[in-house]
Amino acid sequence: MVARRARVAGWGKYVPANVVTNRDLSETLDTSDEWIRSRTGIAERRVAGSDEATASMATIAGRNALAVANVAAEDVDCVLVATCTPDYSMPATANLVQAGLGATRAGACDINAACSGFVYALALGDSCIRAGLFRTVLVIGAETFSRIVDWNDRATCVLFGDGAGALVLRATDEDYGLLATTVGSDGSRADLLLVPGGGSRMPASASTIEDRLHMVRMDGREVFRFAVGVLPRITEQVIAAAGWTLDDVDLFVAHQANVRIIQSAARSLGLPDEKVYVNVHRYGNTSAASIPIALCEAYEEGRLHDGSAVVLAGFGSGLSWAASALRWGPTPGRVGLIAPPGNAFQD
Repeated sequence: MVARRARVAGWGKYVPANVVTNRDLSETLDTSDEWIRSRTGIAERRVAGSDEATASMATIAGRNALAVANVAAEDVDCVLVATCTPDYSMPATANLVQAGLGATRAGACDINAACSGFVYALALGDSCIRAGLFRTVLVIGAETFSRIVDWNDRATCVLFGDGAGALVLRATDEDYGLLATTVGSDGSRADLLLVPGGGSRMPASASTIEDRLHMVRMDGREVFRFAVGVLPRITEQVIAAAGWTLDDVDLFVAHQANVRIIQSAARSLGLPDEKVYVNVHRYGNTSAASIPIALCEAYEEGRLHDGSAVVLAGFGSGLSWAASALRWGPTPGRVGLIAPPGNAFQD
């Protein structure tokens, strides 16, 4: 019998219905479908409607994941939402999701590690389950980047999209689940990708709005250079920590920011195309939502099976990075759960 760990018991996603193609953007920007595709691999992205925000999308993705896991919202011990586009600066978006789901027993908090955030949240959920604090954790990555990009800046607005993805983690003593995680940060380079305005350093004012400081600013060349270097390194680290070799990996799911970054990492690692998942062409960069959305679609396309060895790797603002190795399964219906320890936040 292996040590207690968290396994993936359910998965779900939500993307807005509104599709914005490269050709749509070329009508208002000095750009083209060929320019965007050749540099990023992106063909279209989803943009939230006026009645949608991060919490509403996260709630739908979470509800879908709970349905797959056959877990009632009342049985969730904690809701973790990875996002850098929260509905409000406070309360946490996770609080709104908890209420929307009816997860009345659950604690809730947000994690902001930008595009690395979902893997950070997985690490926290896994650690709490291993420690016996929780039995069931709902981990969601959700973003509404369309609200913080400058739609007049072709260098950034063409890259991002909106959406949400979720995983249900449950305690198990089977040989499935999260085996290893590595995280890191280089805060000395935080200025390469940030939203300058709106925080305590530069509170909202007429001048910050006029200067468009509440929108994403990015040094694309330097972020690209960082990403192509860090992805192979953290992938090798987490594979070694899991006791695997690169040959053992069945599927590599990286943060979907740019197809050239993913392809560069795969070449460095020697991973063939059939072991690399890509859906950036459909959704663009959905930040913390990209990895869980990709996992959902990989399963729908038949690329994940019980026992699949999966590596998740994220990178982004901070600068931050995180990677996890997990053994996929078992499929819902065959469950090996440890008896619940109770919720430490309940009487």
